[in-house]
Amino acid sequence: MGQDLAHKRPWLLASLVAGISFPATWLFLPLEGGLIALVWKMAAVGLLVPFALHRHHVGEFVPLAVILSFYALGDGLIEFSMVAGALAFAAGHLVAIWLYFRHRRVAPTFSQKLLAIAIFLLTPVIAYGLPPTTDEAVQVAAYSVILAAMAAMAWSSNFPRYRVGFGAVLFVISDLLIFAELGPLANSKVSGIAIWYLYYFGVLMIAVGVAQTLVKRGHYAAGEERD
Repeated sequence: MGQDLAHKRPWLLASLVAGISFPATWLFLPLEGGLIALVWKMAAVGLLVPFALHRHHVGEFVPLAVILSFYALGDGLIEFSMVAGALAFAAGHLVAIWLYFRHRRVAPTFSQKLLAIAIFLLTPVIAYGLPPTTDEAVQVAAYSVILAAMAAMAWSSNFPRYRVGFGAVLFVISDLLIFAELGPLANSKVSGIAIWYLYYFGVLMIAVGVAQTLVKRGHYAAGEERD
């Protein structure tokens, strides 16, 4: 299975290696000012960009690659500026909202609508209550509106809910834990690991779920081989 993945999905395998192993760098590489650690971190999601474009250089694979590129950029920028990182992630979320809207579910059930509304409304409210100061609370709540819209649209799209929709929810939980580190989890020694793996596997589920679904629906370049 590993050899098959390495042959057919080398970029996906490389992303998995980088994403799963990244927390180990905290033991022997300083992230602040450490170029190797920074590149390692950005590579986890960054390697999903060529995965999205591998043999698929047109159509909906391009916005997927743009989304992943913004997320990888945010991974790097956030180490220097929380605001700059948030802006990069927000840009990725906006592109994601557009993509999910293009693939919105035609007739969602009542429970699907209810959960999407709950995600959209509760995320900023929870985010607002986590930081210790009003200024920080307003900032994270403002960002969380875009984050929540992305997750709600992912859940409401016709992409697989238990991959793309659930991956977006993991992304939301990861960010809420980041905001919690400003307040109630300020002294936590394990929140960083949870934040990373929730975020990485959330993005991974989104990337793989969207890419596989687009392939199944025939979104591939003319003359290129189907997967």
